[in-house]
Amino acid sequence: MNLAADPEQRAVVVNRVRRAQGQLGGVLRMIEEGRSLDEVVSQLKAVTRALDKAAFALLAGELRSRTMRGADPAELEELERVFLSLA
Repeated sequence: MNLAADPEQRAVVVNRVRRAQGQLGGVLRMIEEGRSLDEVVSQLKAVTRALDKAAFALLAGELRSRTMRGADPAELEELERVFLSLA
């Protein structure tokens, strides 16, 4: 399965991943600075949520795209499998 063919949808996902990348850099700095466990874990959870949202946005865009072009049931089952793997 390829990434979403829609360039706008791809840009949305890329921006989300870049934001998460920046957050993760912040977490690394926090660890190097010896910040509190609570602060670090809180930021790690934020990075995880950001990446989850990127994955959901990617899947939602692909589902819309495939539905609009009349995807066959096997394609939709593949998307469902990927979606359920996020849990």
